[in-house]
Amino acid sequence: MTNQLKGIHHVTAITSSAEENYKFFTYVLGMRLVKKTVNQDDIQTYHTFFADDKGNAGTDMTFFDFPGIPKGVHGTNEISRSAFRVPTDAALEYWEKRFNRLEVANEGITTEFGVKVLKFSDFDDQRYQLVSDENNKGIQSGTPWQKGPIPLEFAITGLGPVEVTIADFDFFKNMLEKALMFKQVAQEGDKYLFEVGTGGNGARIIVKHDETSPNGIQGFGTVHHAALRVEDREVLDYWIERMAEIGFHTSGYVNRFFFESLYARVAQGILFEFATEGPGFMGDEPYETLGEKLSLPPFLEPKREEIESMVRHFDTTRSTINFEKEYE
Repeated sequence: MTNQLKGIHHVTAITSSAEENYKFFTYVLGMRLVKKTVNQDDIQTYHTFFADDKGNAGTDMTFFDFPGIPKGVHGTNEISRSAFRVPTDAALEYWEKRFNRLEVANEGITTEFGVKVLKFSDFDDQRYQLVSDENNKGIQSGTPWQKGPIPLEFAITGLGPVEVTIADFDFFKNMLEKALMFKQVAQEGDKYLFEVGTGGNGARIIVKHDETSPNGIQGFGTVHHAALRVEDREVLDYWIERMAEIGFHTSGYVNRFFFESLYARVAQGILFEFATEGPGFMGDEPYETLGEKLSLPPFLEPKREEIESMVRHFDTTRSTINFEKEYE
C-alpha cells in the first residue's frame, strides 16, 4: 500500500540542558549531532537533532530546551520510552559494561517480545532502551556515526520501538489499527506490540496498558511527541485528509524545512507527527561539519541576529576532534 506508514521517523523529547544533553549523546551514546537549530514555534529555544552518520529518516532523536520548564512526571497517558537500535546481542553486552563504567542508570539486559533489550535513563530521568537487531527483519536501520567514539560493530544505527503508556487501551488499539493501520502482533502481560509497514524494530509501537497510575505531566525528562514516517508530500497529503476525515484535531500541513509534517493529538497526552523522509539535513551544511553552526530555515534567517542574541552559545565543533574508538 503506497500510502502506508513506514515506521518511526523521529522522537522529540525535552531536556533540562542542551549542553549536558549534547555531551551525553555525543560522548556517551556516540550519536551524531546533525542539526543545531531553534524551535520554529519558540525561537528562543534550542532544537537539537541526534541521528546516524547522515541524519537519515528513522534515526533521529531530537530535543527541545525550554527555559525554566519544570521536571516532568512519568505516568499513564504519555509516550513513556524511546529506543535505539544496535546491530547484535553482543553489542548490548558492550553497552551494559559501558553504562556501568560511566555510571549510567540501567536495568541490565532483558528480553521483551523475543528481542534482547537494555533499558537505561539519562541525567533527566528520560527513559530509553537499546534493542538488538540480531534477528530483526523489516525496515532497515541507518549507518552509525563513522567518526564517533563507539566501535562501529556496537554503535547505534537508528530508532527502535516507541513505548506508549495508556489508560484507555481499547481506544488506543482501535486508533492504531483502524486509523493508522498498525497490526497487533504480540502481547506480554500488560504490554502489546504493534507493527506497521514491513515491520521490525524500526516500525513498532509498544503499548503498555495502565489504568491506575496518575497521568504523566510533561516537562524535562519526558517525550514531547513521536513522529511516524511517510515517503513524500503526496503520502503526507493523504494522511492530512485521512486524519481530518476521521475527526482528529490536526495542525494541517506544516513545512519544517528539513521535512514536511502533520501533527495530530491521537489520544489523551499523546501527540503524533507524520513526517516526510526528505529533504533531510544535508541541504544547508556540508557533511563534514553537520551540526556545528546554528542552522536556521530560510524563513528565520532574517532574524538570525535576534535569535543568536537570545539563545546561549555552546560549542558543538567535532570536525577538529579525533575520536578514538572506546572498546570498553
